[in-house]
Amino acid sequence: MKMKEVLLSREPTIHAHAQLTSTRLGEFTEIGLYNFIENSVVDDYSYSGQFCFIQNARIGKFSNIAAMVRIGPTDHPYERPSLHHFTYRQKMYGFSDHDDELFFEQRESQIATIGHDTWIGHGAIIQPGVTVGDGAIVGSGAIVTKDVPPYAIVVGVPSQIIKYRFPAETIAALQRIQWWDWSYETIKERMKDFHCDIGQFIEKYDGRGESDETSA
Repeated sequence: MKMKEVLLSREPTIHAHAQLTSTRLGEFTEIGLYNFIENSVVDDYSYSGQFCFIQNARIGKFSNIAAMVRIGPTDHPYERPSLHHFTYRQKMYGFSDHDDELFFEQRESQIATIGHDTWIGHGAIIQPGVTVGDGAIVGSGAIVTKDVPPYAIVVGVPSQIIKYRFPAETIAALQRIQWWDWSYETIKERMKDFHCDIGQFIEKYDGRGESDETSA
């Protein structure tokens, strides 16, 4: 069944019942139904599926986030006598007239970083402070507890690398090209090149500077 297409624009598209707090969205971004996003950045062209829960994250450009993904799940203070949040949400229970702000600051500082052109599969969980490198793929249901190298494919609980998308020299070339920083007009002009063989793409664009990005 083909999904109903949404015409995106430089103004972010936010679907129904999404809740965003202290979050910045880039151009051509799309936030799915019933998302909760807090203290995060979602950069240009990235999108999230339905029912995603994202906290304390920096998401790069062209990131593909499937439904029910959890990024940056917050921790409880397990070193204390109690795990319960009454120890840091003290006002909620009338135990104090202030909350444990230092704990909240420490928790918010554990930023999960999702690179450019990444694919986070259905139901995956990315732990706080973890970096998923450019071009990486996280398999459905994976729990990512440590950094994922660029263009690696990880699966499982906890996630493990099963392969890389390309050989090392190809990965290095793509990171030099950094096509995700091309302008909208340049990407549109070069659209056919994104359908060609990866070797041809690299041969054409590796080593070229931003100053000539609009040339043929």
